[in-house]
Amino acid sequence: MQPSLEKLRKFFRLEHENKYDNTAIIGGLAKMLDFWEGEARADGVAEEVIQAVVARLRSYEKISPDGRAESLKGLWKRIGETYPEAGQKPKAQTPPVVGNQPPRPPRPAPDATPNAEASESPRPQQQQKQNPPQQQAQQKPRQAAPSRSDVVPGAKTSQTPAALNAELTVLQGVGPRHAETLSSLGMNNLGDMLYYFPRRYEDYSQLKPIKALFYNDVVTVLGTIQTVHNRPIRGGKSSIIEVVISDGTGSLRISFFNQPWLANRFKQGDAIAVSGKVDQYLGRLVMNSPDWEPVEVENLHTARIVPIYALTEKITQKGLRGIMNQVVSHWAPAVVDALPDTVRFAARLVSLGEALMQVHFPVSQDRLKAARERLGFDEIFYLQMGVLRQKRDWKSVDGRRFTVSTEWLDARLTSLPFALTAAQQKSLEEIRADLDSGKPMNRLVQGDVGSGKTVVAALGAAIVVSGGAQAAIMAPTSILAEQHYRNFTRLLAGEGGMLQESEIRLLVGSTPDIRKEEIRQGLHDGTVKLVIGTHAVIEPDVLFKDLQFIVIDEQHRFGVEQRKELRSKGTNPHLLVMTATPIPRSLALTVFGDLDISVIDEMPVGRQPINTYVLRPQERERAFTLIRGQIKDGKQAFIVYPLIDESEKIEARAAVDDFETLSKEIFPDLKVGLLHGRMKPAEKDEVMMKFRDREYDILVSTTVVEVGVDVPNSTVMLIEGADRFGLAQLHQLRGRVGRGADQSYCLLIPTHEDAAENERLQAMSQTNSGFELADLDLKTRGPGEFLGTRQAGFASTLKMASITDVLLIEKARTQAQVLFERDPYLQLPEHALLAEAFERFWGEGKGDVS
Repeated sequence: MQPSLEKLRKFFRLEHENKYDNTAIIGGLAKMLDFWEGEARADGVAEEVIQAVVARLRSYEKISPDGRAESLKGLWKRIGETYPEAGQKPKAQTPPVVGNQPPRPPRPAPDATPNAEASESPRPQQQQKQNPPQQQAQQKPRQAAPSRSDVVPGAKTSQTPAALNAELTVLQGVGPRHAETLSSLGMNNLGDMLYYFPRRYEDYSQLKPIKALFYNDVVTVLGTIQTVHNRPIRGGKSSIIEVVISDGTGSLRISFFNQPWLANRFKQGDAIAVSGKVDQYLGRLVMNSPDWEPVEVENLHTARIVPIYALTEKITQKGLRGIMNQVVSHWAPAVVDALPDTVRFAARLVSLGEALMQVHFPVSQDRLKAARERLGFDEIFYLQMGVLRQKRDWKSVDGRRFTVSTEWLDARLTSLPFALTAAQQKSLEEIRADLDSGKPMNRLVQGDVGSGKTVVAALGAAIVVSGGAQAAIMAPTSILAEQHYRNFTRLLAGEGGMLQESEIRLLVGSTPDIRKEEIRQGLHDGTVKLVIGTHAVIEPDVLFKDLQFIVIDEQHRFGVEQRKELRSKGTNPHLLVMTATPIPRSLALTVFGDLDISVIDEMPVGRQPINTYVLRPQERERAFTLIRGQIKDGKQAFIVYPLIDESEKIEARAAVDDFETLSKEIFPDLKVGLLHGRMKPAEKDEVMMKFRDREYDILVSTTVVEVGVDVPNSTVMLIEGADRFGLAQLHQLRGRVGRGADQSYCLLIPTHEDAAENERLQAMSQTNSGFELADLDLKTRGPGEFLGTRQAGFASTLKMASITDVLLIEKARTQAQVLFERDPYLQLPEHALLAEAFERFWGEGKGDVS
C-alpha cells in the first residue's frame, strides 16, 4: 500500500481512538488535505479515490461522531477494495482504524532507472503513464541506476541514499560532457539536482484568446499554425522564422531569430502553445522568441508556472527543465522526509516530496507558496537546532561566580558623573545575574550609537576585578581601543575608583616593545587587572594569570577564530559582546539565538535627535555654509568620503583629491585634517587626537571614523557619495556627531542627482532609530552587514528561507525548541534521519558560540 494511504490509515486510527472528535489533526481532519492530496498523486493513487477522500473529509466536521465513524469505515472499505494488501482482502466490517497495531511500513518499489535513451524533448503525458520509468529501463537498459527503493518512505535507513548520489550520466540525454557542464552549476548527482532550485518563475498559466491580448501581456496562447516563412535579413547573414498562428478569435505573428532549423519543426495545421511577452511591430501585436511546444506533450515550458533556473554556457532553460523533469518527477516523491511527522503536522507543512515537486514544477501559486514555506522552514529549523545546541553546550560547563552586594554596586553608580538610563540599569542587572549564575555569561549588548554601552561593560568588568580576577576588552581599531582605555580609566581608576591606573593597560600594535613586555609580564603575574587593546591582545605570547571576563566591541568585525583565541586564554570566561549596529529581530532569533541579548534602546538625558537632510550634488554649497556657521560658533565638522583616491572604475568623490580643494579653496581660513585607511596607525591616532583637541576645525576622512570615535564638540557630519553606503554604515557615521548637548546635523549628498530619491537616504532623513534602519537594511542588503564573519558562509546556506520572514522564523523556532527539550542531541531512534540531515546542514564545524 502506498505511503500516503498508510498515512491516511494512521490518522483514521487516531481519530477512532479519539472517539471521532475531529482532533487527529490540529484544526480538524480536513487540514491534512493541504499536504495529503499532493502526496497521494505522487504515489499514483487513483484520482477517484483521492476525490472520495477529499469529499468525505471536507464535510467531516459537519456530521455527528456516529456519522463520522460510518463515513471513515465506508471510505476505508472503498480504499481496501481498490488497493488490497498483499495476500489478503480487507474485511469490510472491520476497518483498520480500530486496533492498536502500528501501521505497516510501505513495501519498497521495484528498482527503477530514469529513461536513459529518450530524446531530449519532453515525452507525451499519455506515453509516460503507459511506460513508467521502471518499464522503460527494462526495455532500454543503458547504465545501471540506483534503486528507487533506497529512498521509499518507510525504509528509514538513510536520508541520503545511494540513489541520490548517482552520477548524472544515468539520465536521458546526459553524457559525460553534459554532466561536466552541469557540475559547474553545482549539480554533481541526482540529489544536487533536486536541491538546485529555480531562481524565479514566469507564470504562463493564464491562457488568453488572441483577440484579448494586450501589449506587454505575459501569457500563454494556444493556436494552430497557419503559415511558416524563413526570411533572410542583413544580406543573408541572418534569418527570421515567422510563424502565424490562429485560435479562431484572431491571428498572432511569432518571430524566431537565427534559428533556421525551426522551419522544419513547424508544420501547417499543427497545434502549438507559445508563452512569452506580447510586443508590438508596425501597429500589430507580435511575440518574439517565445517558449513553445506542441500541445499534445506534457507542458513543461508553456501554459503553466514555468521555473527559471540559473544557467551557464551550453545549457538552455528548455534543456535543463527537461532534465529536471526526469529527476524531480521520479525521485522527489521517493525522498525520505527527515522532519518528524509531529513537527510537520504541528507546523502545517507539506511533505518534503511534495515541496520538491512543487518548487520545481508548481501547479499553482498556492502550492508553490506551500513548497517554499516547507523548504524554508527546514533551513531555519536546522539553524535553530544548531544555535540551541550551541547555547546548551556553552551553559553545560561551570563558570566562576562573581557576587557583589547591592550596596557595593550602588556605591559604584553613585561615583559616576552621570545617572544611568533605565535601559542601562536593566542591562547591568542582567550582566550581574549572569556573573552570579555559576555558568559562563554569553551575552550580546546591542544599543544605538551613543546609548552608553561602554559604561555597562566597565561596571561588569569592575564586578569581576573586585573578585580578584582579570578582564580583557578587545576593540577593532587602535583609535577605539584608546578611547575605551580613557573611559575605563576614568570610570574605574578615577577619584574613589577601585583600581590604580597602573592596573589598567592599553595594548595595541603601536605600543612600544618595552611597554608591551611590561604589560605581558603584568598580565602573567596578575598585577595588571584590566587590559584594553586590539588584535595584539590575542597574540600567542600574551598570557593571563586568571582571565575571567572578556568584552568584544563591534563583534561583527572579528572572525570566529579571533574570538575563540581570546576565550582560550581563560577557563570558561564570561563573555560580553557589544554592537552599535542594532540587530533585527529575525537575526536575533536565528543567527544570534545562542546569545542572551540585552538591548539599550534609550539615549542618555540631554542628547538631541540629529537633524538629517538629503541634498542634491548642486546644493553642496549649502552644506559648506552650514559648516562655516557651526565652526564660527566654536564647533567642528566631519566630511566623509567613500574612497581614498579617485578611481576609474568607481564614479565617486575621494578624500585625498577633495582634501586639497577643501583646504585651499573652500575653507582656506580654517584648519582641515585628513584621515584615511592607508595611513599608519600612529599617524591615524595623531590626526584623531588633534581633531579631538580642536587643533582641526574639519576632519576629511574615509569610513575609518565609522566606529567609536568620540568628539562631543563635533556637530556636522557631511557624507559625500552617501548612496554608496549601507544604512548600518550611514547610521554609524551619523553617530559620530550629536554626542554633546548641542543640536547636530547629518548631511547626505549622493553621487548623482537621481540618487537623491534613494530609499536608504530617505529612510535616514526620516528616523534616528537604529532598529528601524536595521530592519530596512536587512531587507534591502541582506544579512552580511550584521553577520560579519560570525557564521562563515551563513547566507549561502539559506537557499529558500528569507532571513526577514519573522513569522516563519518564529514558527520554526517554536518547533525546534519543543523537539530540543525532548531530544537535544537527536539520539532517539526516531530522530536518526533528522540527526543526519542536521549534520549535513551544519557541516563539519560547530559554528561560533560567541
